[in-house]
Amino acid sequence: MDFVLSGAAACGACLFTNPLEVVKTRMQLQGELRSRGSYQVYYRNVFHAFYTIGKVDGLAGLQKGLVPGLVYQFCMNGVRLGSYAIIESSGYIHTNGRVNAAKTTIAGALAGVVGAVMGSPVYLVKTHLQSQATSSIAVGHQYQHQGMVHALSAIYRQHGILGLWRGSSAAVPRVSVGSAAQLSTFSSSKELVIDLQVFPKDSWLVALSAGMISSVVVVAAMTPFDVVSTRLYNQPVDHLGKGQLYKGFLDCFTKTLRKEGLLGLYKGLGASYFRLGPHTILSLFFWDELRKVYQKIR
Repeated sequence: MDFVLSGAAACGACLFTNPLEVVKTRMQLQGELRSRGSYQVYYRNVFHAFYTIGKVDGLAGLQKGLVPGLVYQFCMNGVRLGSYAIIESSGYIHTNGRVNAAKTTIAGALAGVVGAVMGSPVYLVKTHLQSQATSSIAVGHQYQHQGMVHALSAIYRQHGILGLWRGSSAAVPRVSVGSAAQLSTFSSSKELVIDLQVFPKDSWLVALSAGMISSVVVVAAMTPFDVVSTRLYNQPVDHLGKGQLYKGFLDCFTKTLRKEGLLGLYKGLGASYFRLGPHTILSLFFWDELRKVYQKIR
């Protein structure tokens, strides 16, 4: 039940934040491996990207990749948050009745690794679909998938089962760093808010406040890994399934840093916060509240 509740919470958040994921993906691919000023800027900022995508691709364009997005959130976060809930209820993350920062970080990272490996094939497809755009505003490599099932079968036919896990070398550090930052700060922030007695202990505002604090830390820690992950997943591949732009995580990281500078690793930072911030707040809030409801009716 921990896994089901965790997956449902993440899907609830995804329904609201998927348009921001589309914007974030496009902004991270814009000007890939090009120095500043040497490429056409289609998306100037988060709001301009929203307007441009809505105008050219239509409102449906802002919900591209929603189906694989929901499947990914249910699988990845179901496993990640469900694993963490089991670790938490076993008492591992507490020392002398208090949340232990080191233990929550380790537990969050381990839960993140398991979730990232499980959800990688669907995240690959989601990235491909969300980068697809009308040629006048297209950025990054353009795959011609017709939907999630078509994409999965096409990748499997061309590159076999291992092709579905292409890019997972970036997904593991991305999700483990994000998960460690998110879950450790969420547990610690919840304890802090309760200690300060700002809200009643069982109030939904405790989880909401902790989620807001956690979201800032998550975005700062996760964005460089997120940029690398998006680019590795979306790069064109040869007939053997090998990337034509990057060999792997470190190659992508160093090439981006060398060609685009440090800011290149923080491309789409605003979009990342607008997407990851609300998603972190909503998923942790839904997760905490659903667990409370389940404990009451159990």
